[in-house]
Amino acid sequence: RYGPVFRTSIVGHPIIVSTDPELNSLVFKQGADSWFKPWYTDSFSEIIGSESLMFHEGFLHKYIRGLVRERFGPDSLKSLLVDLEGRTRSHLGSWSVLPSVDLKEAVSVMLHGFAVEKLYSFSDPEMIRGHKQSYDAFLRGLISFPLNIPGTAYWKCLQVWLHKDSMEEIDSSESPLTEKMATDLLFLLPFAAFESTSSTIVSAFHYLTAHPAALAELTREHEGILKRREESGSGGISWREYKSMTFTHMVTNETLRLTNIVPGIFRKVMKDVEVKGYLIPAGWTVMVYPTAAHLNPSVYDDPLSFNPWRWEGQKVNSGSENFMAFGGGSRFCSGAEFVKLCMAIFFHHLVTKYRYVQFD
Repeated sequence: RYGPVFRTSIVGHPIIVSTDPELNSLVFKQGADSWFKPWYTDSFSEIIGSESLMFHEGFLHKYIRGLVRERFGPDSLKSLLVDLEGRTRSHLGSWSVLPSVDLKEAVSVMLHGFAVEKLYSFSDPEMIRGHKQSYDAFLRGLISFPLNIPGTAYWKCLQVWLHKDSMEEIDSSESPLTEKMATDLLFLLPFAAFESTSSTIVSAFHYLTAHPAALAELTREHEGILKRREESGSGGISWREYKSMTFTHMVTNETLRLTNIVPGIFRKVMKDVEVKGYLIPAGWTVMVYPTAAHLNPSVYDDPLSFNPWRWEGQKVNSGSENFMAFGGGSRFCSGAEFVKLCMAIFFHHLVTKYRYVQFD
C-alpha cells in the first residue's frame, strides 16, 4: 500500500519499515559501525538492561560472538552431536509411551536441559526444572504489557532478570567482560538456544504432516542414511551424514522462510542516512521486515506454499538479502548451525523409528 519503504509509529517511536532488499542489506552491513545500532522497545530494554550484551558492538560484540561459537559453532557441534543425539533418542522414547505430547513444550524442555547442562554443568533434574520455570516467566513478561505491578507477567519477568545475578561467581579476570556482562550472557544463551529451535522444529512438524510428499522425501533420505550406516556397522549420526542431509536442510530453510520466528529486526539510526532517494533522520528506527522478503512473489514462486524443493541447487547454509531467517551482516546468528543440527537429529529419529498422529 505504501511501497517498500514507509514510515509509521510503533509503541510511540517513529519507525521506518523496510521491505526493500537493498536497504535491508545496507542496514545489516552497517550494523557494526556508527550508522545503525541495535534497538529494542523500552519495556524490553528495561528488562534486559541498557548495558546488556545485546547492545554492545565492536570489540566486545566480536568477543561475545567468539564465545558463542566456541559452544555452538560448527566445530563445537561436532563434539556435541553424540550427546545431542542421545538426548533426542531418550526423549522421543519417553514420549512414545504417553497418550499425547505437547510438542512445543516437550521439545523446549529437551533442548533447555541440554543447553543448561552444557553451559552451567547442571545435572539435578529439580534444578533444571526450576530454571526452565524461570525462563517461562521471563518469556511471558517479554511479550506482555509493561505494567510493573506485583503479580503481573511483566513484574514476574523483571524479578527473574534481577535475580539472575545470584548465579555462582564467575572468574572474569582474563576476560574483558564484567561479572554482570557474564551473567547476562549465561542467562540469555539457553533462552536463545531452546526457544527459537523448538519453534522451528514444531513448525516443520506441522508443515511436513500437512504435505505428505515432502514427508515421504524426508523419510527416504533418512532411511537411506540409516541403511548405509547399518551396512557399514557404524554407530550414531556422523557429522558427514549430517552434512549430507540435503533435503533436510531444504526443509529447514523452507520452514524458516514461512514461519518467520523473528518478525522484525530493529536498528537505531545514528546519523542522517540517504538511500534510494529516502532520507532517514538520525534518531529514528529502521525495522527490517524479513516476512516481506520471504514471501515476495517476485523471488519465491507461490510464496505461501510449503515447497522445500524450491531450495534445490541453492545455498542452504547462508543468508542473503532475500533470506534473513538468521539475520545478516555482523550479527548473523551464531547459533544457526545449532538450529539446523537439532532439526536434522530430531527428524532423523522421528521418521525412521516412530509413527505419530497430529491433533489440532
